[in-house]
Amino acid sequence: MRVIAHRGASAVERENTLEAFRAAVRLNADGIELDVRRTANEVLVVHHDAHLPDGRAIIDLHDDELPDWVPTLAEVMDVCRAPASEREFVINIEIKSAPNDPDYDAEHQVSAAVAGLVLGWGMGEHRGEVIVSSFDMEALDRIRAIDPAIPTAYLTFEVLTPDLLVGRVAAAGHSAIHPYFASTSKALVDTAHAAGIEVNVWTVNDPDQIAQLASMGADAVITDVPDIAREVLDKS
Repeated sequence: MRVIAHRGASAVERENTLEAFRAAVRLNADGIELDVRRTANEVLVVHHDAHLPDGRAIIDLHDDELPDWVPTLAEVMDVCRAPASEREFVINIEIKSAPNDPDYDAEHQVSAAVAGLVLGWGMGEHRGEVIVSSFDMEALDRIRAIDPAIPTAYLTFEVLTPDLLVGRVAAAGHSAIHPYFASTSKALVDTAHAAGIEVNVWTVNDPDQIAQLASMGADAVITDVPDIAREVLDKS
């Protein structure tokens, strides 16, 4: 099972910063997860919330108006270039697309920009180490319309019926399901695997829960504590 550092190694460094992503590499994570938004001048930046801590909306600001600790997506991918050249290293790019957010992207321009950046990253040689996720299925559909070779993953809180969820994801051609850990079951994992779909679970920090997910056969755990997750998996 792979260990994906949630917003970088966010238990030891400020989340979604270059320091957190470098720490994830140092702690032997198999990859990182991050959140992407756009600025007023259409630059892709890495930040979870639509607003900065001081209340300003990212969509209202140019990238040079943001705090130094908010990196661009291109900067983060450059940080990850070295580990990706030495071993398999996954960059999970989550597209934030919520109707209540000020930067809601009904036209899915962010998806198009992310796809363009992924395709241009190292002339496509690293594409297999990138997966794009979102709670917005249409945002993922836009990625696949641009290039179906870019892996995509559907994020979900609840899994009421594994068969229906897996069927929907498979029919859309997505590569993975990213369920909340409390909604993950052996039935979901088995059903997804039977359909050729990975299950990467978020956000799991408890050692017993990490071990339980490993025993279920989950493909990856997305965690704030990649060092603890690695220790648990090495023991098991």
